[in-house]
Amino acid sequence: MAIDFDAIKRKLDRLSGNNSSRNTMWKPTEGEKHSVRLLSFPDNDGQPFKELMFYYNIPGQRGLLAPSQFGKRDPIQELINKLRDEGTKESYEMAKKLYPKMRVYAACIVRGEESEGVKLWGFGKTVYQKLLALMLDEDYGDITDPLEGRDINVVCSKNPGQQWAMTEVTPRGKQTKLSKDAKQAKEWMTGLPDTDNIFQLKSYDELSKIINDWLAGDDEGDEDTGTERNTSSKKEEKPKGEYSSLDDAFADLME
Repeated sequence: MAIDFDAIKRKLDRLSGNNSSRNTMWKPTEGEKHSVRLLSFPDNDGQPFKELMFYYNIPGQRGLLAPSQFGKRDPIQELINKLRDEGTKESYEMAKKLYPKMRVYAACIVRGEESEGVKLWGFGKTVYQKLLALMLDEDYGDITDPLEGRDINVVCSKNPGQQWAMTEVTPRGKQTKLSKDAKQAKEWMTGLPDTDNIFQLKSYDELSKIINDWLAGDDEGDEDTGTERNTSSKKEEKPKGEYSSLDDAFADLME
């Protein structure tokens, strides 16, 4: 079998701390108004954004990429199926807790921060639905088009008494080019973040050990995030309820 030199380079980058996802990920600052331009991922079954499924309710783990979404053997999904087949209330509640949750990622250029290049913005179902609805609206169409698309305004805010901040997305008033510099636009479009290099897909054996340790009552084990390939240090997990927004809670998976 031929050696995969690209895989070796990615491994070396991870060991060297290069290409950190901390420099790639972006999230809106609460209370501020941002203007961003979204870019479509190529070769993504015609979909502009990437949907990824994570297990994140397992103690000691802040997020585990689900292998089943890629057609791979998945010990956590096997456990969910087994619990579901048992049919008891207790097994149903545990299976419900284990179900993977969707997180959506869009490549974007943040206006005013163009020098930092293309970022990866992660958001949940509500923002995802709003963006898709915009693209289906004949008044806007493909907002990711590099020549005839539109920037969008992103505002993250939290009203008094709300547990989570809400993220609003609205299209800008007119069509604009991704960049007035055609060369710069091409560089951005060919330099989209590679989610395969950012999110780590653990092996069947690794996931089996994690889930078996949890079932055995050993919750003090590995606290690797399971989502970020280039974590150089472990971060203390915030107690439930201390996040100011749902995006912050998911962002913690990345850090």
